[in-house]
Parts: sequence; structure tokens; C-alpha cells
Amino acid sequence: MTEASMPSVVIYTDGACKGNPGRGGWGVWMISGEHRKEMWGGEMLTTNNRMELTAVIQALRSLKRRCKVVIYTDSEYVRKGITEWIMGWKRRGWKTADNKPVKNAELWQELEAAQAQHDVDWRWVRGHAGDPGNEKADALANRGAEEAR
Repeated sequence: MTEASMPSVVIYTDGACKGNPGRGGWGVWMISGEHRKEMWGGEMLTTNNRMELTAVIQALRSLKRRCKVVIYTDSEYVRKGITEWIMGWKRRGWKTADNKPVKNAELWQELEAAQAQHDVDWRWVRGHAGDPGNEKADALANRGAEEAR
């Protein structure tokens, strides 16, 4: 499939946690042409970082074929982790620069595999600053946390 023939998808993701660790949720708002899709879920005992990662993993896994994807996240942890830090973690056997185990390594590995199926452009957006896509993803993440009760 050529890049020109790949479907384009814009994805907004967010995670939420009531206590950290605590009850958490993840939210995804996807846009492709005239199509819109909302996704959310939650866990009873988790962290905000795990929910941020889960949102992106769930979004990418939901795509049925290779796509050109722009992901907007307010998590520098996720954006920098997948675009900058992951290569060093892998080179060091999933250890940080100070030789500690990488937190959430299994989720980073799932994200790397999910991302490899698509042409992904990562973008950071300031959270809680009025960006409509981020606000929608935030509301869905909070819904996921609420429904995790």
C-alpha cells in the first residue's frame, strides 16, 4: 500500500487516575474523514501512566488496516518514551539510564508492536487548555475511570 492510498486517522488519547495508583481510565477519540469513534475503559488499581499508554495501544489496535496516523497526547511520558527513550531502553535490556527496570515495560513493548503496523506521527498537546480533541479524550478517560467502579 502506498502512503497516498493509506487511510488517514487523527487520534486523541488520554488517561486519568483517581489516586495514583488508584482507579483509572483511558479514553480515545478517533477521526477519519466523516467517521468518528469513541473508546474508553478502566481498571480498579492502576496508574496514570499505565492509562496513558493503554489509550494509545487500544487506539492503534482498533485500526483494521495500515493507516497514516496522527496521535495527539498530553503525555510527554508517552510521546517521548516511544519516540526518544525506547531505543536506549531496548539497548540496555529494558533498563533505564541509571540501570533500573523500565516501568511498564510490557506496555511499551505492546505500544511498539502496535505502532509498527502504521505510519505514526506523534504530537503533544497541552492538557486542559481547551483543545477540543484533548478535552473529548479526557472526558472519555474520566468515564472509563468512573465505570471501573
